[in-house]
Amino acid sequence: MYQYRDWRRGLILVGNLEEAAEKAARWLVEKTPIKTLRDWATSFSLWPVHLTTSCCGAEFAALYAPKYDAERLGSLPFTHARNTNLVIIEGTLTRKMARVARITWEQMPWPKFVIAMGACALTGGLFYNSYNVVLAHEVLPVDYYVPGCPPPPEAVAHALVKLQQKVRQGKWRPRDVEDKSKLKELMEPMYRRAEEYQRVVAEQRLLAEG
Repeated sequence: MYQYRDWRRGLILVGNLEEAAEKAARWLVEKTPIKTLRDWATSFSLWPVHLTTSCCGAEFAALYAPKYDAERLGSLPFTHARNTNLVIIEGTLTRKMARVARITWEQMPWPKFVIAMGACALTGGLFYNSYNVVLAHEVLPVDYYVPGCPPPPEAVAHALVKLQQKVRQGKWRPRDVEDKSKLKELMEPMYRRAEEYQRVVAEQRLLAEG
């Protein structure tokens, strides 16, 4: 916490300076016309992290090839999560990849967005009744869904344009509103299986050494 105190000729700041600076920066950015400029710049700087989980990755690659050239929309795929602001789930999301997707998303700076691409990411697709398949909205706050098996590059480009419009309208997702209880519930069985596997391997190693 911080507070201002009168001291003879002026005011002094007592407390956490970083906290005060962050709140001041947020207040300033939310004021027009800085907010309008920020929204406009962000809409043309949607950099998706390349997170291929299924065959939809082929259509994603075609979107950024010369024929469609999604970079003209201001979208450029990037490899480092900390330098991106968009996750595109490209198909089937298994329990193991769900954890990877969540960790990737949490490393990204705010504001950040999510697009679920393909029938498998939306409803499970061919693997709708599989014990190991997780839906994208169960682990990430999805902004736009792109149906299809797989969806054509034009559909993904349309989702990017719609997301740009949403950003320019200032419709940000509030920070720290996501409930992680569902993710913990999904990951728990995997952790138990991993611990059991490690125990069996350790026992076999001890028997072999003995």
